[in-house]
Order: sequence, then structure tokens, then C-alpha cells
Amino acid sequence: MAARTEFETVYQEIFPFWSRIADTDRDYICQNSYEVAYSKGMNIHDGSECSGVIFVRSGSLRLYMMSDEGKDITLYRLHRGDMCMLSASCVLESITFDVFVGVEEDSECYVISGPAFAAFAKRNPDIKIFALEAAVSRFSDVMWVMQQILFMSMDKRLAIFLADESARTGSDTIKLTHGQIALYMGSAREVVSRMLKYFANEGIVKVSRGGIQILDKKRLRKLTI
Repeated sequence: MAARTEFETVYQEIFPFWSRIADTDRDYICQNSYEVAYSKGMNIHDGSECSGVIFVRSGSLRLYMMSDEGKDITLYRLHRGDMCMLSASCVLESITFDVFVGVEEDSECYVISGPAFAAFAKRNPDIKIFALEAAVSRFSDVMWVMQQILFMSMDKRLAIFLADESARTGSDTIKLTHGQIALYMGSAREVVSRMLKYFANEGIVKVSRGGIQILDKKRLRKLTI
């Protein structure tokens, strides 16, 4: 279990209201926070309970929705420094759909108990507003995903994904399998493989066992427009 000072250092950076709330409330949140390590492949939230507010210290989580037939669509991914409010349904009572959270790689997170954060937000309207704004900002990501799936061609979607992943990691090599890319894009592996082969034939990327290396960033960016 991390000490209060460690939690407080993190929360000072994340919560703009931290310095304005009573010391008793700061104590309450820190006392109801815990540090947890998640292993790759785990499902840590299935939409049926209030798992709490999750802060990613390291690793990667994936938020997704699943149909009755078992098909899922990735809504967005969380990386170091990101926060997940949609896993705290007891705080955001107006969210009535199920969101799942899976662990993409071994991750270390801080979690604030859902009921504790809900009680905290009830006493402090600023916190409730912050939680709603955090959720709304993520809905923009969700709408962007839906816009791509519904209205964009596959070559443009893949180019956007590769460009975004390269910018996020700071590397020209995307160390993901074709299956992982398909999962994140809400497509089929065969479709992704076929489009990557086309990109490779055009000299835009090089596909190998080590991942996808971007060779021509200029042409890749043109495809995103």
C-alpha cells in the first residue's frame, strides 16, 4: 500500500480542486485509495459493478463495449497518466451502458474506491463537475471512433492509427500484431493485413515480425487527410 504522501503527490497533479478541499476530505480520499498491479489479459471491469476511479501509473488498459454476440469495439486506450472515470458507475449514475476494461500489458494503477469517490463528490459539487467533464472528454474519443468506423475508408483509418501510435510512442516502429491493430480499430485481422500489404507495396511501411516500420511519413500523413 502506498503512503498518503505518494497518493497526494499524484492527486495534486490530477485534480485541479485538490488544494481547495478540506484536509479531512484529502485524508478520506487517500485512505480509500490503493495501489494495484494488473496482469496482461485480465478483465478488471465488466460494467456490472462500480470498480472505482482508475489512474494508470504504467502499462496500458483498453476500454471497450461488447455486443450480445461477443463482438467488441475498442472505445479508447489508457496509458501512463490517464484516468478512467467510466469504471466508476456509482459516480456517474447517468451512464447506463456497460463498459469493459481489459489489461493490454502488465500495469500498475492507483484506484480510488467508487463508493468513497461518490460520497466525496456528493459533498463537493466541484468534484462532481470534474468527474462529468472527464467523462464527457472521453465521449469525444468515443465519437471519433464511431466516426471512423461509420464514415472513413479503411486506408484512411489505418493511416490515422499508425500516425497516432507513432506520435504516442515517439517511434517509427509500431510494435503491435495485425490482430492487435484490428482489435483497436474495430476491424478484422485479415482486412488489416491486406491493407498493410498494400501500404508495404507502396513503400509507405515495412512489415516484419518486429512490427510495422513507417518508411514514408509524408505519404502516410497524406492518407490521413
